[in-house]
Amino acid sequence: MLNMEKRLVGLAFLLVWSAVINVTCGVELTFELPDNAKECFYEDIEKGTESSLEFQVVTGGHYDVDVILEGPSRQILYREIKQQYGQFQFTPEHSGTYQVCFSNEFSTFSHKLIYVDFQVGDEPQLPGVGEHFTAMTQMESSSQKIHEDLNSVIDYQTHHRLREAQGRKRAEDLNERVLFWAMGETLGILVIAVGQVMILKNFFADKKK
Repeated sequence: MLNMEKRLVGLAFLLVWSAVINVTCGVELTFELPDNAKECFYEDIEKGTESSLEFQVVTGGHYDVDVILEGPSRQILYREIKQQYGQFQFTPEHSGTYQVCFSNEFSTFSHKLIYVDFQVGDEPQLPGVGEHFTAMTQMESSSQKIHEDLNSVIDYQTHHRLREAQGRKRAEDLNERVLFWAMGETLGILVIAVGQVMILKNFFADKKK
């Protein structure tokens, strides 16, 4: 029983440590891009390191944005014009600082909410896994499987949150439009009713000679 508790504690420590490693290995954020503005992010990448870029416009305007990824020598690796979603994987041939820029300069009144995930390199193994030359134990195999499943769950949750945010924003916009349309119809009905009353009253009023 005591050994089982120690194993569970060790497994929990591995999972927490893996979550910390997963957070520090990539850049994942959501930011606001004002109208007629441009925002850039920079990342130092070594030669031959597999990297990936993923973005999605969550809310704002027509859900589109301009994206450009440039290398250290200002060479263009990836470019998209007025896109809502995009994903790009690349392996740099030169070490240096790479930059990805999001532009909303074509829009003059609507700001955007953008999600970006910039991953660099492979995720490191769990502590203790791969440090010996023998086959992994059943506990290590289970920890590795749980770690991979948790990463998949995090990815699914992130994309579902983005879809939920998009749906909520569209529902709020639709609700606002319906409210304004209802208020306009109510005002129109009141104006017509008052006008009809005034006209009918004028028909039955005594006219002075």
